[in-house]
Amino acid sequence: MTVAVRFAPSPTGRLHVGNARAALLNWLFARKSGGTFLLRMDDTDTGRSTAEYAKGIEDDLTWLGLRWDRFARQSDRFALYGEAVEALKAAGRLYPCYETPEELELRRKVQLSQRKPPVYDRAALKLTEEDRAKLDAAGRKPHWRFRLMPGLVAWNDLIHGRVEIDTASLSDPVLVRSDGYPLYTLSSVVDDGDLAISHIIRGEDHVTNTAAQIQLFEALGYAVPAFGHFSWLLDAEGAGLSKRIGSLGLADLREQGYEPMALNSLLARLGSADPVEPQVSLDALIAGFDLGRFSRAPARLDAHELDLLNAKILHMTDFAAVRNRLPQGASEAFWLAVRGNIGKLSEAAEWWQVVAGEIVPVIEDRGVVQAAIETLPPEPWDAATWKAWTQTIAAKAGVKGRALFHPLRLALTGREKGPEMAPLLPLIGRERVLARLRGQ
Repeated sequence: MTVAVRFAPSPTGRLHVGNARAALLNWLFARKSGGTFLLRMDDTDTGRSTAEYAKGIEDDLTWLGLRWDRFARQSDRFALYGEAVEALKAAGRLYPCYETPEELELRRKVQLSQRKPPVYDRAALKLTEEDRAKLDAAGRKPHWRFRLMPGLVAWNDLIHGRVEIDTASLSDPVLVRSDGYPLYTLSSVVDDGDLAISHIIRGEDHVTNTAAQIQLFEALGYAVPAFGHFSWLLDAEGAGLSKRIGSLGLADLREQGYEPMALNSLLARLGSADPVEPQVSLDALIAGFDLGRFSRAPARLDAHELDLLNAKILHMTDFAAVRNRLPQGASEAFWLAVRGNIGKLSEAAEWWQVVAGEIVPVIEDRGVVQAAIETLPPEPWDAATWKAWTQTIAAKAGVKGRALFHPLRLALTGREKGPEMAPLLPLIGRERVLARLRGQ
C-alpha cells in the first residue's frame, strides 16, 4: 500500500500549537513510510475562509519545514460533493429533514430531561411525500442527513487499538445544510476517498465521528483508510492549555523568537514513550518516529520545556544555519562564543552590541581595573590571551576568584553574567577594552 496522509486545516485563522502537532505527526508518518503528505484547505466555510489565512497557514508550515507533496482546495471540488449527494440519495442513504435549529434544540432538552441520549429521533423519515410538499410550499428548506446502518462499527486504531462504536448511540449526521452547502463529514470523506488517503491521523476528539465516516466511505464505494487518534494536549499541571502556549499561533511563537526545530522537537514526542530531545533537523525526528509508541494518555505541554529546548538547539546550531539571521558583521567566532549563553537568537544581537558597539562600563573595583590597564598586552590576541592577562592582573592587584573576574566582566561588558570572556576578549579588541577600563 502506498501511504498517503493529509493535513486539512480550515483557513479561518492561523495555525496554533494543536494544529501544528497534527501537521507534524502526519508529515513524519508520511516521510517515515516513504509516502506522500497532502495539504488540503478545508475552505467550504466561504463566509469565514480567506486567502490571507490560507497563505498564513502555508507560511506557518513552511516555517516548520513541513513541505507538502500535494495540494488541494475543497472550494475547487464542489462538483464532486454534488455527485456524492446524488449517489447517496439514489441509494436511500440521504434523507431530507425540515426541523429548525430551535426545534432540534427543544427535542434535545426534552431527551436530556428524560435522561435519554440526545440522539436524533429520525422523525423526518416518517414524513410523507405530501408532508414534504407542504413544507416545501411553506418555504422550509431541508437539511440532509446520512442514514446510519444499525450495529457495531469497529476498526483497529493505530494508537487506541480496537475501537467499537454502536451506531445506536449516534445521530444520523447532517451532510448538507439547508442552503445546499456540504458539511465537514461529507466533503472530508469524499476528498479522502477521491484523493486515496490511506491513513487518517488526527486528534481523539474525532473518535466518535469515525464510525459514521467509515459507513460513509463504504456507502460511496471508497476504500476505508486506517485511523489513528492521538491524545489531547494539556498544560504542565494537567489542565487545558492556556494562552501562554497552547492557543498561541505559530506566528506568535515565531515573533517571540522560538526556533521551529524547538517546537518540532517537542511536538514530535509529546504523548510518546520516547523522551523529548533537542534535534536540529527534521531528518533526526523522522528516524526516531514511531506512531506505535504513542499513548492514549493526555500529553502535557510545558512552556518551560520549550524554552529549554530552544536554548539547547541554539547551543547545537552551526554558524551557517544562522549566518543570515545574525547582525551584519557577526562572525563565526562571535557565534561560537555566544551561542551557549542565549535562549533566543535575538539575544545574539545584544551580545553583538557588547562586542562591537557602545556600552556603559561598570567600574566596581578601581584597583583591579587600574592593574588591568597597566598590564593590558598588545595585539594580536587569541583565546589564550584572557588567561595570561588575568594571571598578570591577579599578581599585580593581589586578588583572585570573583574579586578578580567580576570587576573585569562588569568593566568590559557592563553585565553580571554572560559568555566566557576568553573568546569574547579578542572580539572586543584592545581599543574598546582600554576605553571601557577607563570608564568610557
